[in-house]
Amino acid sequence: MADSAEPTSDRETRAERVSQAYAGNRLLQAMPEEARAALKSTMSMTALARGHVLFDVGEDVRNTYLPCRPTMVALLVVTAEGREVEAATIGWEGALGGIVSGGLKPAYGRAVVQAPGPAFIVPTARLDEMRQRFPAMGDLFTRYADALIAQMMQSVACNALHTIEQRCCRWLLSAHDRSGEDVVRLTQEALADMMGVQRTTVTAAAKVLQADGIIQTRRGRVEILDRRKLERRACECYAQVEAHFSRLLPEIKD
Repeated sequence: MADSAEPTSDRETRAERVSQAYAGNRLLQAMPEEARAALKSTMSMTALARGHVLFDVGEDVRNTYLPCRPTMVALLVVTAEGREVEAATIGWEGALGGIVSGGLKPAYGRAVVQAPGPAFIVPTARLDEMRQRFPAMGDLFTRYADALIAQMMQSVACNALHTIEQRCCRWLLSAHDRSGEDVVRLTQEALADMMGVQRTTVTAAAKVLQADGIIQTRRGRVEILDRRKLERRACECYAQVEAHFSRLLPEIKD
């Protein structure tokens, strides 16, 4: 009687196809295959436009977003006067919206798309069910939540202790990692808003970096010319967050 089991080569080929399909988001790619299969019926792809608000302060978080390159979403703290300051930026390495809460909990901050592009979207309640059903998936999201909290904590220290130029370099390095290309599509005004400073302050820092051959600025975009120099000019915050992320989530780092 012929063996009805799927040949090893066919299983490997199928697994490779699945991996490629979800390669746009590394957290999703790292999920157990059976968890991805269970999510498939409720998960969809959407296109996120620059400036789109995914959820706002006080709103129930009903959907979880898993950005794909080159999409970037900023989590912002909003003051009573309406000013916004970046707490974290999420790209293809992660997810946002009800990561550990299970959804239907009021959002503390505002999630705004800074770099447009594709993202997977799944109802947060459904994702929570999958975390309960697949412990390995739950562990993956718990570790990611720890890494996200570390990024937020480091941002607090960075904003308080480091110069605008150092903070600009840190942000550009993070954006460069997430974009997958040397051009970061972001206006200086948007960067200033996220950093909680005046646009002229960011412009002055960008001019210095441009004069030193590190970046090239154009309207609505910043091109990274010398990554090594940018790393040297940044504060230690970028390297510390990256090192912590690698320890917590080695399976989704380059």
